[in-house]
Amino acid sequence: MLDSKNAVLVIVDVQGKLAQIMYDRDNLFRNLHILVCGLKLLNIPIIWMEQVPEKLGSTIPEIKDVLTDQKPITKDVFSCAKNDEFNNVIDKIDPKEIILAGIESHICVYQTAMDLLDKKHNVHIVSDAISSRTCENKELGIKRMIIKGATQTSVEMLLFEMQGEAKGDRFRKISKLVR
Repeated sequence: MLDSKNAVLVIVDVQGKLAQIMYDRDNLFRNLHILVCGLKLLNIPIIWMEQVPEKLGSTIPEIKDVLTDQKPITKDVFSCAKNDEFNNVIDKIDPKEIILAGIESHICVYQTAMDLLDKKHNVHIVSDAISSRTCENKELGIKRMIIKGATQTSVEMLLFEMQGEAKGDRFRKISKLVR
């Protein structure tokens, strides 16, 4: 089971024109929105990454509009774990569980997962909140991450696993989000 008291979400590069050409884009954007809103309800820290925004553009509104209380970390490397600012934030939070979502499954998400696994983190990939330009590359990235030790989950599975009980105001809010 995922340790909700010691987790962080990393949103990888869901930006501009590249985001618009992702496989199953509408479901990806919807699921990312639900994931971010749900994890905010659960008080899970969120690290928001952008790959060279001056070239790729800014993060999609479905994410950006929910994260008005923070700024993205800019990177020019594929793996978030090769960015000093990202590593400083990870060191400060010191999570046991790192949840990955974003694009592209076979490049930035994959390389980030590999580096985090090498550093002995528990990595959870939210398969319905990850994509690539093609279905084949999305699936290949997910398969390779799982082979190397990442745990696959979905938005709904993750949120209810972290909620842990079917009662209370937070449970009702999460239930409304996923409907």
